[in-house]
Formats: sequence, C-alpha cells, structure tokens
Amino acid sequence: MSETRDETRVFSVVCPCCGATLWIDGATRSVLRSEKARKAKGSLDDFLAKEHKRQGELDRKFDATFELQKEKHAKADELFREALGKAEKGEDEEQD
Repeated sequence: MSETRDETRVFSVVCPCCGATLWIDGATRSVLRSEKARKAKGSLDDFLAKEHKRQGELDRKFDATFELQKEKHAKADELFREALGKAEKGEDEEQD
C-alpha cells in the first residue's frame, strides 16, 4: 500500500540540458507544470568585454573583406591591361 502513497507524490525534475524544471505527477506520470531555466544575469563589465570582442571580430572581417576586394580589383586591372596590350599588338600586326 505504500506504493500508492509514493505514486501520488509530485516530483520536481531539472533537465540537465536546458535547466528547465518539470513537475511530474507520480500517479498519472504526466507533466503538471514546467518552468524555463532562468538565465544568470552578467555584469556590465562582462557585457562590455563581449561587445569589444564582437566589435573586434567585425572589424577584422571588414578589413579582410576590404583586402579581398582590393585584390580582386588589382587582378581585374592586370587582366585588363594584358588584354589591352594584346589588342594593341594585334592592331599593329594587322597594319604591317
């Protein structure tokens, strides 16, 4: 008979993954209530450190993208000059 008594208890279970709390009815084995885990609030210094890190990453990505575009334009200019040189040589050969 003690088995019946234990089954009517309500159990509180904390999810190891997300930290949510579930209240489970022992008799019906159904979830009675759930509560999301509360996020720990960080300090202002932590927030500022994260923002500085994020800003540094954005600056680094911007500089890398700028350099890549600069290299693409330089290569395109080089190819254009080569094509222009070939075209001029081709015109000179036709006139001879």
